[in-house]
Amino acid sequence: MSDHVYKHVELTGTSPNGVEEAVNNAIRRAGESLRNLRWFQVIDTRGHIESGQVTHWQVTIKVGFTLEE
Repeated sequence: MSDHVYKHVELTGTSPNGVEEAVNNAIRRAGESLRNLRWFQVIDTRGHIESGQVTHWQVTIKVGFTLEE
């Protein structure tokens, strides 16, 4: 196994449908401009409430990717 160097960025994904979709939205969008995505870590989870109901989720994640040689 070769040595790897990772860079990481912090992203916030959103979704009205839940935490998992918010994470997937952030990773999908990051994948449009970043290559070699390898891992993510959930940093923070927040939600928006209207009339006593959760209406939107925000999930902040740290995403790691390998640097190209």
